[in-house]
Amino acid sequence: MKSDIEIAQEAKLENITKVAESIGVSADDLEMYGKYKAKLTEDFLKSIADNKEGKLVLVTAINPTPAGEGKTTTTVGLGQAFGKLGKKAIIALREPSLGPCFGIKGGAAGGGYAQVVPMEDLNLHFTGDFHAITSANNLLAAMLDNHIQQGNQLNIDTRNVVWKRCLDMNDRVLRNVIVGLGAKTDGFVREDHFVITVASEIMAILCLANNMRDLKERLSKIVVAYDTAGHTVTAGQLGAVGAMAALLKDAIKPNIIQTLEHTPALVHGGPFANIAHGCNSVRATKAALKMADYCITEAGFGADLGAEKFFDIKCRQAHLKPDAVVLVATIRALKYNGYVPKDKLSEENLDALKKGIVNLEKHIENLQQYKVPIVVTLNSFVSDTKAEIEFVEKFCKEKGCEFALSEVWEKGGEGGIELAKKVLDTLENKKSDFTLLYPDEMPLKEKIEIVAKKIYGAASVNFAPAALKQLDKLTDLGFGNLPVCMAKNQYSLSDDASLLGRPEGFEMSVREVYVSAGAGFVVALTGAIMTMPGLPKNPAAFNIDVNEDGVITGLF
Repeated sequence: MKSDIEIAQEAKLENITKVAESIGVSADDLEMYGKYKAKLTEDFLKSIADNKEGKLVLVTAINPTPAGEGKTTTTVGLGQAFGKLGKKAIIALREPSLGPCFGIKGGAAGGGYAQVVPMEDLNLHFTGDFHAITSANNLLAAMLDNHIQQGNQLNIDTRNVVWKRCLDMNDRVLRNVIVGLGAKTDGFVREDHFVITVASEIMAILCLANNMRDLKERLSKIVVAYDTAGHTVTAGQLGAVGAMAALLKDAIKPNIIQTLEHTPALVHGGPFANIAHGCNSVRATKAALKMADYCITEAGFGADLGAEKFFDIKCRQAHLKPDAVVLVATIRALKYNGYVPKDKLSEENLDALKKGIVNLEKHIENLQQYKVPIVVTLNSFVSDTKAEIEFVEKFCKEKGCEFALSEVWEKGGEGGIELAKKVLDTLENKKSDFTLLYPDEMPLKEKIEIVAKKIYGAASVNFAPAALKQLDKLTDLGFGNLPVCMAKNQYSLSDDASLLGRPEGFEMSVREVYVSAGAGFVVALTGAIMTMPGLPKNPAAFNIDVNEDGVITGLF
């Protein structure tokens, strides 16, 4: 069996200008990055502003397991299937982070015959967007420390600096560091921290900004520290906004590449969903809606994280109204949620499937709260049996969902025809009455509790004393109307990664709360979630190499 990277490397790519032409985008509307990558120009984005919007389809999934779910694979395959049916569709995806690429997860460009390409470029440096975000983040950090060194006119409390440096790599030793050691001229000695770039507020800002003006306004609102009187100190007050925006001037433009079947894909931005808000950029999504009749996008990890944030943060801020949701599951993953060991997942086990399907059930119920029509799809594996497939199909229909089998990994767009027809039928015959989970004016503490109870299934929420103080302070500072961005492990509906299936009656712990004022949300850290991951004992980096001809191996 060929690996994903072998399939991608054997594919014959079309020049990106030809792919763009298929959806009415001329070569003059592109800024080229070689033959197969480009950015959409600002002039082009302005020219489509008054176009009619297409239909918006969100692809999400059950909680991830070691068995694999194939959310991105399904998203790509569904877009290819729309093309097979003669429909004008564009896929809108996130850019992968280097952290997971070299850590546990590996590449993130889809899989099998449902991939976006060039796969190696996408998983490595791509068009440099993440490097620009890292540079802008760390410029702000440097200007903050320089301000303190040069007299501290803003009276920054050096014990209350909240802006962190970042790096797009899983590097646990940088989580907590001491800076400013050495001579007096080397800066003020203080504790500092690093986050992974995809958890940086600037990543979230880039993905939520509508244009350069909006980007600069958001950058100016970033809270970097508090002064000795407890007031916020912002990036705008430090005079950092113009230089940061200059670093981001190209990164803010959506990237266009192609699938293995030459379906256009806008791949832009990449906030983590277990830490940040987990969606591709608003600019890419809105551009796709103006460029095609259908935009197929995804939200990171399970529906408890990615879909909730897509709805309650991205759609709230960007005034998007999704028309349908595709919920991805696999029989293997459902059996894993029934506590079947990974090496036994290929064996038929209806009892385990019945136990584990409660995870799918909870995600269906969660999505139904948003009043958007749902299509459940099983990402097919050769080990799936007829009895198992029929059981899941019957279960989904009893829950009021459409159901389709997906074989896009093996067959590409052809394997997604059944799913595509179900999605199209849903779009044509079922109305979306999209509604948010909570109103803006609800207090922050109640917003956290409603997500924990209604989405995760918690019985209660335990707020650490420090978190309660932070909530009160943020409310007093005027941030009470912002949505909440829950930072939670992705493997369980709860904040305990070991609890599979559908945990109930548990208490969720919130240990810290802070504001991302530029992004426009308040982050709540739950359980043991880390904003700077670490590498495993045997990282994926061990398997990655490049030969003398420049051919990369082992990415996925």
